[in-house]
Amino acid sequence: MKLVRKFAWPVVGLAAILFSLYGLYHELHGLSARDFFASLSAVPAWRWLLAGCATLAAYAALAAYDHLALEHLERRISLWFITICSFTAYALSHTVGASVFSGAVIRYRAYGSKGLSAGEIGVLVAFCSITFALGTLMLSAIVLLIEPEITARFADFLPIGASITAAILILAMIALYVVGSLVGFRPLKSRWFHLQYPKPTLALRQLLIAPVELLAAAAIIYFALPEAGNPGYMVVLGVFLASFSAALLSHAPGGLGVLELIFIAALPEIDPASVLAALAIFRLFYLIIPFLIALVVVVLFERSQYLAQRKTKEESDRVE
Repeated sequence: MKLVRKFAWPVVGLAAILFSLYGLYHELHGLSARDFFASLSAVPAWRWLLAGCATLAAYAALAAYDHLALEHLERRISLWFITICSFTAYALSHTVGASVFSGAVIRYRAYGSKGLSAGEIGVLVAFCSITFALGTLMLSAIVLLIEPEITARFADFLPIGASITAAILILAMIALYVVGSLVGFRPLKSRWFHLQYPKPTLALRQLLIAPVELLAAAAIIYFALPEAGNPGYMVVLGVFLASFSAALLSHAPGGLGVLELIFIAALPEIDPASVLAALAIFRLFYLIIPFLIALVVVVLFERSQYLAQRKTKEESDRVE
């Protein structure tokens, strides 16, 4: 059983990658590398700059996720430490895959050094996941209300009325979460942690902060797409929410192939080479550069922890 659990997510991720690459092959079999690099070089410098600014906004919002979770736990840690820890956890988990688990390992090492117990870190991870889910659901409902015909890009048999109904149900679920915070519904319990509803003011701040990261991440792709055939930011946001959620559920490292397949299929009015170029810029800013920086941060953190432990051991040896 342990062997199955150990290899389950890697197998799921690999299957998702292979399936996506197979789909991409049929979508892009006529595309050449020259077309791709031509589309990439056609992106103006000012759009690269806007994409970079959107990346900074996205990771700043992710740091706010951790800050809210620590406030929920009534734990005080420096904003600088929270920002670095959050950035590292998300930069590695987004790229490695199995984001909940890989992000939890980073947070356990970092916040454990600040005195948080395993149970508290479990609550923190769960709280951040709920914040992300709230942002995804709320933005999905907004997109469905503003662009109800967007569902035809994924399943053309769905009527517009289904989009409106789904949006209302999603908003009702979010409202139930707020009511649970106001009334104080029973907490969720497990052998590892005790997760209770946040205070009403904290829940409202979740709803305000949760969408920011997704809005900014989608903006990276929107800024990198060409103006010709561009369906608008709301459509790009809707496609991003669907593709990013699918990438996370697939546990494929960096959503490899999953993002590309869904975006190309959902944006037929844009040249596939331009879509691939926009996603390459997204991967560069949102995944690759943060991943490389995060690796350096992890090495420096582990080195500081090792030196601190050695110093403590030397001092204890001198006392003895």
